[in-house]
Amino acid sequence: MSLEKILSISGKPGLYKLKGQTRTGFLAESLQDGRKVNVSGRHNVSLLSEIAIYTLTEEVPLREVFQKMSEKENGEKAISHKEPKIKLEEYFFEVLPEYDEDRVYASDIKKVIQWYNLLVENDLADFSEGNATSEEE
Repeated sequence: MSLEKILSISGKPGLYKLKGQTRTGFLAESLQDGRKVNVSGRHNVSLLSEIAIYTLTEEVPLREVFQKMSEKENGEKAISHKEPKIKLEEYFFEVLPEYDEDRVYASDIKKVIQWYNLLVENDLADFSEGNATSEEE
């Protein structure tokens, strides 16, 4: 499944898989516990495929950051997002040394690491560019 079908919903923890449209929004399934939720237009929703990380020269798509993390970890889970701030920043610097420390906060790094680990746990860790093809579930 591509990152185009993975959502972050403001006010709700974790990530969600887009399952289908409803009359007032859409149906999503939590990657953490498998619960289905109705998401209306009131919620602020972001597709992971649309998120990018600031670097000193450009914005790097989240998919590329996940790919670098996957290469560093050989496809396995990364460090815990509950590690101390300094450890998270050191890890992120190893993955993306050119990230903009003034615009990428520790909370952002924590979220990226948590999302990466969730995707790995759910066997959704194919971050290659070509994975956005017509894969059906």
